[in-house]
Amino acid sequence: MDLKGAYLPAETRYDDSDNLYRRCGRSGVLLPKISLGFWHNFGGVDPYERARAITHYAFDHGITHFDLANNYGPPYGSAEETMGRLIDDDFRPYRDELFISSKAGYDMWGGPYGNWGSRKYLMASLDQSLKRMHLDYVDLFYSHRFDPETPIEETMQALVDIVRQGKALYVGISNWPLEPLKLATEYLKAHDVPLLIYQGRLNILDRKPIETGILDYCADQGIGFISFSPLAQGLLTDRYLNGVPTDSRMAVGKFLKQEQLTPELLSYLQRLNSTAASRHETLAEMALAWILHQRGMTSVLVGASSVAQLEKNMRCVSAQPFGDEEIGSFRS
Repeated sequence: MDLKGAYLPAETRYDDSDNLYRRCGRSGVLLPKISLGFWHNFGGVDPYERARAITHYAFDHGITHFDLANNYGPPYGSAEETMGRLIDDDFRPYRDELFISSKAGYDMWGGPYGNWGSRKYLMASLDQSLKRMHLDYVDLFYSHRFDPETPIEETMQALVDIVRQGKALYVGISNWPLEPLKLATEYLKAHDVPLLIYQGRLNILDRKPIETGILDYCADQGIGFISFSPLAQGLLTDRYLNGVPTDSRMAVGKFLKQEQLTPELLSYLQRLNSTAASRHETLAEMALAWILHQRGMTSVLVGASSVAQLEKNMRCVSAQPFGDEEIGSFRS
């Protein structure tokens, strides 16, 4: 891919709009079925030109939503710095076509004000994020996790005020349990800043949002849902079907441990792979399609370490539907 000269996105990027986008709950927002996550591969340790190539391909094919957080990297903050370079180099003329999100809630800096859900942390963090990304506002700002020590009212009022200050257009919640989510939803509704979307881990191996009622609650309340870790850190690909490659995420062992790949899990993954083959799909395509066919699902966040990987993952938007009986479930 030639990245020299001014970036001109493909004129065909919205040609398949009817198939590419879904309404986010009961809002005016349409999100792409596949959104691009910056959790991995966009940090300061990663090649910038590769990040440019991936984001160009994404936008050229209708992916308008880029998802970040304050501490994505490594190092912390560097994924947002990459986003700032991309804005300056390529995307500023198309800012109004993009839907950019960030979050705060996990550790970001030392001391008592760089973590969790206080008003102090959320507001300071977003100010820092905007500077790193060279933006005046984000389209969506999340409380990244539930803080049991901070009153829900404080965390939610910070989100309300962030919208009223014009620093975010919408607010979201990620990784909150169901009962606090209900309280937060009611608080935001009462203050005329409705909750746009919930971000949660959901994949074939981890169905907690379904099992705990979060996905149904969001659908019933008109709240969108976006899934992260849809491929279970690579388990739901062909990467580990024949052992652990030396250059794999599992071999490094930071987020994915080798002991997780039990004989029982490997057998289940191999059965899933056979099912995918019978559907003329890869395991990854089928895993993503399964998420998209869940009730109330808006979008699936995928990472990408290459343009080729993103291209393969995007095929799931046209996958044929199927029922859970085809894949069953895994219980360790």
